[in-house]
Amino acid sequence: MVKLLKRFVRQDDGAAMVEYALLVALIALVAIVGITSTGTSLNAQFAKISCKIATPSADCTQAQ
Repeated sequence: MVKLLKRFVRQDDGAAMVEYALLVALIALVAIVGITSTGTSLNAQFAKISCKIATPSADCTQAQ
């Protein structure tokens, strides 16, 4: 029984799996934030371009 407990304490497969899961979750979070930010920026740029095409003399600095 003591050998079994010692072997269980020394095993770190579960800890490594948790570390990998946390790493994957962090990478996914960073990717989602980056893609969302890029999408928002692109949407604003396309809104500005659309405004300029519709009315070339208008001030299109704000998204409509």
